Amino acid sequence: MKNISILGCGWLGKPLAVSFIEDGYFVKGSTTSEERIEELEDLNIETHLVDISENEEFDSFLDADILIVAITSKDIDGFENLISQITNSSIQKVIFISSTSVYGRVNKVMTEEDEVLKSNPLVEIENLFLQNDFFETTIIRFAGLFGGDRHPANWFKGGRKIPQPKGYVNMIHREDCIEIIHEIIAQNAWNTIFNACADHHPIRREFYTLAKLSKGFDVPEFENNEQFEWKIISSKKVQEVLNYEFIHNDLLAI
Repeated sequence: MKNISILGCGWLGKPLAVSFIEDGYFVKGSTTSEERIEELEDLNIETHLVDISENEEFDSFLDADILIVAITSKDIDGFENLISQITNSSIQKVIFISSTSVYGRVNKVMTEEDEVLKSNPLVEIENLFLQNDFFETTIIRFAGLFGGDRHPANWFKGGRKIPQPKGYVNMIHREDCIEIIHEIIAQNAWNTIFNACADHHPIRREFYTLAKLSKGFDVPEFENNEQFEWKIISSKKVQEVLNYEFIHNDLLAI
């Protein structure tokens, strides 16, 4: 039985941990809040207090075969400290959860081979993992995340106008995120980068209008005086390499 440590048991990490426990894995999970320890332990997650921004050692948490990094921190020094500790641990494989925000809006379909924004701290963090030879790393660049209590109808509140109405939606449901992570481990798809985004890219005006109306909100307002900029995230690689079919591929049916 493999042991998995999940750094960050939040909106994605907690149900991810539960899914691995249901599959028979032993799972360690981390939180930065003492108040959440009991909640996570009730789910049979061996819970550790870990904050990478603190100059601490967390040997027990890293006593596992696989580490999944699912935190939103952009603390470069913290990640350097984390990687230093990983190299002295039993961790053999790492999945780092990144974002398609590493790509600029350059009016094209973006693949894993396309140039990224060097100013984005996620790019530097990705490279810290990829350049380390002590373990194998796979990067997953998730598009906009939704699912559970995170519904697009609840975004752009308070009269805020939605930008780029003619642009395209790039999103992925949490269930697909979890299944893709499982497939990477099951298929030993290491030392690579995957974009992960539903293969459906409706126009933003149509998508957000339907999302708002579906939850009883008024028709949203959109910005119309800005330069037209867009990107479409390609998930062709994750579909071909992992033979993955998206569970939630119709974004107009959410």
